[in-house]
Amino acid sequence: MRSMRRRTLGRTGLSVSELALGTVELGLDYGISTPGERLKPDRRDAAELLHNALDLGLNLIDTARAYGDAEEIIGETLRDRRDEFVLVSKVGANPSAVRGAVEASLQALRTDHIDVMMIHCGADADPDPATAGELGRLRDAGALRFLGASVYGERAALAAIDSEWCDCIEIAYSALDRRPEALILARAAERSIGLLARSVLLKGALTRRIHTLPAGFGPLRNAVFSLCDAAGTDIDHLPEVAYRYILTEELPHSLLVGSAHLAELQACVGYVERGGLDADAAARIRSLPIPDAMWLNPGEWPALHA
Repeated sequence: MRSMRRRTLGRTGLSVSELALGTVELGLDYGISTPGERLKPDRRDAAELLHNALDLGLNLIDTARAYGDAEEIIGETLRDRRDEFVLVSKVGANPSAVRGAVEASLQALRTDHIDVMMIHCGADADPDPATAGELGRLRDAGALRFLGASVYGERAALAAIDSEWCDCIEIAYSALDRRPEALILARAAERSIGLLARSVLLKGALTRRIHTLPAGFGPLRNAVFSLCDAAGTDIDHLPEVAYRYILTEELPHSLLVGSAHLAELQACVGYVERGGLDADAAARIRSLPIPDAMWLNPGEWPALHA
């Protein structure tokens, strides 16, 4: 089994690998695709990816009730390896449905506890205190170890960080979307909040799949190629720059790699093993203007194949 550098996930004390496996792609047809392409793998390929992730040294797996059958695939595949990884899942902000959702997650994941359960917040939503209260009762009963929130935007992230109940947050953070650097990273460090970064490749926009986007994505395409120029690289090597940029600082503690392809996962492991970018390269990226917010949230993008 391969080893990977680990960081302590804030006040949880959990030791997590710098690279974590995000599993939305295992449960849903998710990402930038070409017309007719099916992104979701079959169960055999998904199982191979999960086992390889652990063997490559990733010890954090991130999932959610909303990710199709991802929880079921994880539970079925890794039921005999549960002690090898930190498990993060998410439930919607609905206090009356929390207990049932957590019980369904535990059953699907074939485990008696979830290490970090997050509130899955919408794009304009702060974490719901009533939902957090219900999760706290389930934590006290032993079903959950720590609580957190998966959020969009600075306001919601700071609301979670400043709450008494939140141990860990998950945010969108990339070499294009550097907005967390203004306040979120420092506040999380000050409060010892665990920090996970998702959308490091912006749903695939920071890869050669940018070429498949329609003409209406011109502003995003221009921003991506400006990023290539600043980093002194081409689109085929931009994923490495993207991962290594986020590793330049002490936060986040772990970066999610979302992929259904083993070769992509192996490549990301190699990027992370090389460590963060040098100071000059990181500074050139930070000097770029941040694109309009709509291009930083795939939920607001125009239809990909209209």
